[in-house]
Amino acid sequence: MTDTPKNTEALVRGVSPVLEVPFRDNGDLDPEGFTTVVDRVLATGVSSVMFPGFASEFHKLDDGERELLTGMLLDRTREEPGVAAIVSVPDHATRHAVAQAESAAERGADALNVLPPHFLGPSREAVLTHVRAVLAAVDPLPVVVQYAPAQTGTALDAPTLHQLAAEHANLRWVKVESAPPGRLIAALAAGTRPLPALVGYAGLQLPDALRRGAVGVQPGCSFTELYVELWRRWEAGDEDGCVALHTRMTPYLSYWMQSVELIVAAEKEISVRRGWFGSAHCRAPGYRLDQEELRMINRFCAEFADLLPEFTGLLPELAR
Repeated sequence: MTDTPKNTEALVRGVSPVLEVPFRDNGDLDPEGFTTVVDRVLATGVSSVMFPGFASEFHKLDDGERELLTGMLLDRTREEPGVAAIVSVPDHATRHAVAQAESAAERGADALNVLPPHFLGPSREAVLTHVRAVLAAVDPLPVVVQYAPAQTGTALDAPTLHQLAAEHANLRWVKVESAPPGRLIAALAAGTRPLPALVGYAGLQLPDALRRGAVGVQPGCSFTELYVELWRRWEAGDEDGCVALHTRMTPYLSYWMQSVELIVAAEKEISVRRGWFGSAHCRAPGYRLDQEELRMINRFCAEFADLLPEFTGLLPELAR
């Protein structure tokens, strides 16, 4: 184990993929496939990853599966000084969320992601009490607060988030998944203690988010290389090139992001085509891709074969 503490603040920026969870055709967990996912994503050069998120189908994992996969990830990243593992705490009950957060901290998580509770519409004060409890339980471990109003119905704003950060110094980032995200990102970047933002929602509004101060993007993981290239172009000052690549991606992202279950299914199909694991199974209830949607994935793989090495030389007819 390395004796040098990780500079988590510097690592949680750029592209920070949310890891997917492979299942076998019968719905059983595929731990070997998850190992491959972790290895292939880290091979792209990203400096942080997050698990479990919506893209991980966290709501379809039992406690033992979640604990197993979290342990596998932390075992893999513990010896990687250039990679931060962000462990997400999506638990609805505050008691369970605090326990899970403390466990992740004890097991070596480099940062936490907190998804505010939303089931049955808790009051605003109840939501904030929950987030405060998790922040306090793991202080000084750095924390991301995930704001995903479309998925949760939770209503937060920049003054509230700034106030939370003033009370808890370990609140270091906000993952912004509002639509559009730009105004909140800009508001978070203002003030006496700016709060850096990571943009989610598959990076659908990534160029605007970057212009407004976002420090990174947290997409799914099956085509991480495309986001890495977007980030490389942006960091190199090639805004036109960044926008051009994003424009090519937008028709696919905008279709797939019509629902979380749809993009999860699409990303798993892409990973199977890349040879990462054997089955694109999504646990029910989920989204079943039809033949036209599968053809769309073929076109995507062919169009971006220059950045996704497994698809180099893909037969032209596959893209039709």
